[in-house]
Amino acid sequence: MPAHMLQEISSSYVTTTTIRSPPNEGLHDGEQKLEKMSLYSAEDIRPEMKDDIYDHSYQDAEGPTPKLEYVWRNIILMGLLHLGALYGVILVPTCKFYTWIWAYVYYLISGLGITAGAHRLWSHRTYKARLPLRLFLIIANTMAFQNDVYEWARDHRAHHKFSETHADPHNSRRGFFFSHVGWLLVRKHPAVKEKGATLDLSDLKAEKLVMFQRRYYKSAVLLMCFILPTLVPWFCWGETFAHSLYVASLLRYTIVLNATWLVNSAAHLYGYRPYDKNINSRENILVSLGAVGEGFHNYHHTFPYDYSASEYRWHINFTTFFIDCMAVLGLAYDRKKVSKATVLARIKRTGDGSSKSG
Repeated sequence: MPAHMLQEISSSYVTTTTIRSPPNEGLHDGEQKLEKMSLYSAEDIRPEMKDDIYDHSYQDAEGPTPKLEYVWRNIILMGLLHLGALYGVILVPTCKFYTWIWAYVYYLISGLGITAGAHRLWSHRTYKARLPLRLFLIIANTMAFQNDVYEWARDHRAHHKFSETHADPHNSRRGFFFSHVGWLLVRKHPAVKEKGATLDLSDLKAEKLVMFQRRYYKSAVLLMCFILPTLVPWFCWGETFAHSLYVASLLRYTIVLNATWLVNSAAHLYGYRPYDKNINSRENILVSLGAVGEGFHNYHHTFPYDYSASEYRWHINFTTFFIDCMAVLGLAYDRKKVSKATVLARIKRTGDGSSKSG
C-alpha cells in the first residue's frame, strides 16, 4: 500500500500529536539557554512522562570508582548461550526451509516486543495502544527475554535521564564491551540503584498487564523463549531436535540480544550526530537494520518522545511501519511526532553539520 494512502487512512482512525518548537520567550537569554532547556515541548505534549528527559544538571560524584563485582552465574550462562549459538551457525545450512522462516519470524516478533513494546510504548509512552496490541507486545516481549517490561523500562529511563554517567546502567564511557554486554555481567554501580530509585514508575505499576508479566516472568520466559521455538519445528515439520534447539532457539535468541545491545554500544560510539553533537548517541544505519529501526539514536536521545525514534519514519524502520499499521487497524493511537520545523531548528542549533535535511 502506498505511503500516502496509509497516512490518509490512519488519520481517519487515530490522532498523531505533532510536537512543535518552544515559544519565543525561551529564546530571550540566547542559544546557550535554549540548548540547556529540558526539551520544553515534551512537558506540553506528554505531561505524564518526564523521567526520560536528559538531566543536564546531574554529574558523577567525585571519588574512586567502586571495584567491579562479577556475577559469575551470568558470565557462565552468557558464555554457554553464545557457544550454543555458534554451534547453531554450523547447523544453519542443513536446516529445513521452514525452520529458517520460523526462526526469522520469531526474531522479528520478539524484536517488536522490545522496540514497539518495552521501548517506545512502555519506556517512553510515545503512543498509546489498545488491549489487543498491548497483549501482543507483552507476549512478544516475553519471547525476547531481556528482563520484564517493568525492569527494562526502569533501566531505560535511567539511561536517558542520566546518560553517559555512572547512573546510566550501560554507560558507554566505560567502553564498547561494557555498554554492549559487560553491564549484565557485573553488579550495578551504586549510582544506578540510587538514581533509579528516584524515577517515577507509577505508570508501569498501574498497568496490570505489565505487573502480571513481572509476576510470572520466569516461567513465561522458559516457555516462550526456549520451549515453544524448539518444539514447533520438531513436531510440526519434522526438524531434528538439535536444529530446533540450536538454530530456532539459541541462535535466534542470541541474535536478538546482540541486535539490541548494539543500540547501547555501537550506536553510542560510531556514527554521526546531526541533531545534537553534545551527546554521545549516534545515527548508525547498520544498527537500525538489525534492531528493526532503533539505530537513529542521536535523533532518539534528542527527541525521546517521538514514536518513530527517527526523523524519517519508515526508512530502515520496521517498528514505525508496524505501529502505523496498528494505527490503521485502530489499535495504536496518539502517536507523538516532532514537527519538521522543530527538527530543523535543533539541527541548526546543536547538530554536527552532517544532516541532509533542509
